[in-house]
Amino acid sequence: MPGGADAFGPLEPWRTLPQTLRGTLRVPLLAGETGPGPVDTLKGLFPALAACWEAPEGLAKFERTEITARLALRRDGSVIGTPRITFSKTPGDDKAREILIRATLDAIARCTPVRLTPGLGGAIAGRPLALRFIYDGPRGQGI
Repeated sequence: MPGGADAFGPLEPWRTLPQTLRGTLRVPLLAGETGPGPVDTLKGLFPALAACWEAPEGLAKFERTEITARLALRRDGSVIGTPRITFSKTPGDDKAREILIRATLDAIARCTPVRLTPGLGGAIAGRPLALRFIYDGPRGQGI
């Protein structure tokens, strides 16, 4: 039946992108972990988004924190709407959690718009991205 729901046949799972694109990074990134030019792969996208993350005052004393932000980008690398925090693991009180959330949202704001190639921009435009930051605290940084 032309134009029917299965006009193109079943899609093989390996031919489709996952619903949410996920990346996990230990922050802060080391110098040189992001490339100099426009990002052209998913592997390069997440470090480009995390490059601006800095340990905020008041959070450095904690040994390990984790936070996941969910966001979407336009073709030009700018954020669509406001990133949403979907997970956070912070030892301590609500104040520490708020510090971590603010640091994450500020980092995303500083690193966007991300310089994307037209191909990658078209492929990820509007798709949800889940970006997980892991901060290991002073001991994890060799201090």
